[in-house]
Amino acid sequence: MANDTAVRRLDLGYFVRPASETGGPRPRVEPVLAYLVRHERGLILFDTGIGAADPETEAHYRPRRRALPEALSAAGAALADVSLVVNCHLHFDHCGGNPLLGGTPILVQDVELATARGGDYTFDELLDFPGAGYEELTGEAEIWPGVHIIPTPGHTDGHQSLAVRQSDGTVILAGQAHDFASEFTSDHLARTAALDGMAPPLPPYRPWLDRLIGFDPRRVLFAHDCAVWEPSGG
Repeated sequence: MANDTAVRRLDLGYFVRPASETGGPRPRVEPVLAYLVRHERGLILFDTGIGAADPETEAHYRPRRRALPEALSAAGAALADVSLVVNCHLHFDHCGGNPLLGGTPILVQDVELATARGGDYTFDELLDFPGAGYEELTGEAEIWPGVHIIPTPGHTDGHQSLAVRQSDGTVILAGQAHDFASEFTSDHLARTAALDGMAPPLPPYRPWLDRLIGFDPRRVLFAHDCAVWEPSGG
C-alpha cells in the first residue's frame, strides 16, 4: 500500500557555488541530492544528478559527480528498475542522469519543458536525447496513490515538488523550492505569523506553501541541503 512507501536519499556529488552567487564573501560547497521513492507500483527517481557541461560551466561550478548507477546500486536498485523520473526542474545539476534512463517516462511541468527548450537554460543533450519521453503536467497531479506532484515556482517558473504519504506522515521532496531547510523554516514561520494575525510588517512567503503545509508534512527534504526540516512539535 502507499503507506508502506519508503524514501531513500541518493548522494550524487557536489559543486562549488562561487561567491558571486552566495550573497557573501566566500564560495559555498553544496551537495547534489536525489531521492528514490519505493512504492507498491515501482520506483520513482526524483532528480538524477549533475550532467556533463561545457568547459565554462565546469570551471564556474567545479562539480564532482557520483555516478547515478553507483548511487542506485548502494540503495539496492538499478537503472532498469526505475519506473518514473520526476525532475524538480531541468537545470543541468538536476537532470544530468536523464539520458541514462531513455524510455523511462519523465514527469515535468509543461512550462518547465518549454522554458528549457527555449535555450540558454540547460544543455541540449540532457534534454532531448534518444529515448527521451516526457509526460507534461499542467499543475498538480496525483501520479500514483499517495504521491502528488505540486507546482512550487520560484527558482524556476516550472519548478515542482513531490509529496509522498508514508505510514508516519507525509514527506515533501522539495528540490530547490528552497535552497536550505532554514529558508523553509523562515517561510513557514512567516506563514504562521500571518495566520496568527500578527500585525505587519511581516516577510512574504511563497503562496504555494499553503498547499504543501496542507499535507501536514513530517519531513521536508531538499536538493542542495542535507538538513531535514521537521515540525517543531515533533
